[in-house]
Amino acid sequence: MNADGLVTVEQLEQFTHSSYGVAFRFSSRAEKYLWIQHVLCRFFYFTQRKKNRAVIKGFIRSVTGYSNAQLKRLLATQRTKRNIIPASRSHASSFRTVYTTSDVARLIEMDNAHGRLSGPATRQLFVRAYELFHDDRYVRLKDISVSHIYNLRERRQYLSHVLTFTKTRPTNVPIGERRKPRPDGKPGYIRVDSVHQCDQDKEKGVYHINLVDEVTQMEFVGCVEGISERFLAPLLEAILEQFPFRLIEFHSDNGSEYINYVVAKLLNKLQIEQTKSRPRKCNDNALVEGKNGSIIRKHMGYAHIPRHHAKAINRFYQDHFNTYVNFHRPSGYATITFDKKGKEKKIYNVYETPYEHFKKLPNAETYLKEGVTFTDLDRIATAATDLVSATMMQKAKHNLFKSFSL
Repeated sequence: MNADGLVTVEQLEQFTHSSYGVAFRFSSRAEKYLWIQHVLCRFFYFTQRKKNRAVIKGFIRSVTGYSNAQLKRLLATQRTKRNIIPASRSHASSFRTVYTTSDVARLIEMDNAHGRLSGPATRQLFVRAYELFHDDRYVRLKDISVSHIYNLRERRQYLSHVLTFTKTRPTNVPIGERRKPRPDGKPGYIRVDSVHQCDQDKEKGVYHINLVDEVTQMEFVGCVEGISERFLAPLLEAILEQFPFRLIEFHSDNGSEYINYVVAKLLNKLQIEQTKSRPRKCNDNALVEGKNGSIIRKHMGYAHIPRHHAKAINRFYQDHFNTYVNFHRPSGYATITFDKKGKEKKIYNVYETPYEHFKKLPNAETYLKEGVTFTDLDRIATAATDLVSATMMQKAKHNLFKSFSL
């Protein structure tokens, strides 16, 4: 390229802006270096001001296509040696080959026999083979470094003959759809989780099954001896029937107690869609997990409760606890706001019972199950005051825990 017509730095800047997107070609790298050296000398690059040097560098980059790092190295070479000469390339290796194909074959043989041990353990096997068992085939491998063992394991010869072991691949279970529930203000989107009541002396404790509605926070809890299908399916069906509104979606984590064909058949019979949490999305089931701590753990504690008490605990839930939680215990409901940057902020400024919140939903009566009326639900809500209901629940809980020691 002949740039003799460009005589000022301003002309170089105009050329750089006007030639954006245009590619230039040189016949060889030597010609490109010679052209760079010619431009640097013509414009007295090293005596120019910083601003002009930036313009000249931008001009050279636009023509040669070199990166800023490449050009910086060439400028350093020009400054120190007064000349830019392409370095000669030699394809011949400067290191002699120490370990031959037969040594790689010995490594393959040893790894296949021992199941590919770590580098230090493999090197010790080579030392033992030569010094203890006098096998001269390991005369070079006995002195190999641990890091070079891993280098030899990357060779094509090794990869072609070594035994490979792959990790167990997860099986895709075609039950439930991986997505977050989006109720859009409608009740009937249930979240479920299990709470284990501790093990003691290798004996399993009871399991609490917690179901919470996404919008109203109506919550029904049950208890079973184990989380197998034999115990879980009848309890789930009984709890789902207790919700006063129609159920649309059943969301759980990916545990096998809920992702199985027995639960799927039950939900299909009740015409309830099943979804499950997405990987690396820990907030998908956060609502029910928060209720696990603030309600179940608060009242039932963390100590071991033997499995044979599951029926008594479940009876306490159905007779006292679920009524108290849904009709007499206020829950917090968030008001979502957004700041100037669009960041979501939740403010818990509304506290009311789940039943009150359900009644205040627009067209709430349209969500009720067939045969359920607000008159019946109001009768349950006003049968006792909040204080009386809480006192009765605490008394029943005291008697329940007292029965554990009998």
